[in-house]
Amino acid sequence: MLAIVSGMAGCASMSEKDCLTANWQDQGYRDGRDGLPLSRIEDHREACWKVGVVPDARQYQAGRAVGIREYCTPDRALYEGRQGRPYRNACPANLERQFLQYHQAGRRIYDAEQHVDSLNSQSRQLQNQLDKEKNASRRKQLRRELRDLDYRLQRARDDVRRQSSFVPARAM
Repeated sequence: MLAIVSGMAGCASMSEKDCLTANWQDQGYRDGRDGLPLSRIEDHREACWKVGVVPDARQYQAGRAVGIREYCTPDRALYEGRQGRPYRNACPANLERQFLQYHQAGRRIYDAEQHVDSLNSQSRQLQNQLDKEKNASRRKQLRRELRDLDYRLQRARDDVRRQSSFVPARAM
């Protein structure tokens, strides 16, 4: 039973100590800056309930409003997308459209890079097979597969360059 309780404590959004000493405006700012949705305050409410602390929603929202503007920028959107991170529906409506454009551009780069990595892995595997293969006709087949894979890899690298050069126009 103790393992279950301590395991659940690890999932809490804040420790008991953090709850007792929280500056809710700062917490809201950090959560906003990290791109966490407004509903994150409910996680804090649940975590802090055990120690009798209720988050100050007004202060939290004021801090989050500042932090979320720092998060919902084109540069951050592109970065998040390039890391393969999902969008968490955190940006306010007036910033969301542009954020999504840049996030999707970053995500296309990420996906293209993942495809290149996959093809590189396949190429290494084929090369290892070729290095070990003794049968002449099988070696010929593996060389053909490697040439085909090299062609696909070049196209995939070109796709990464194309995606990397695309940057949506910034809204004025």
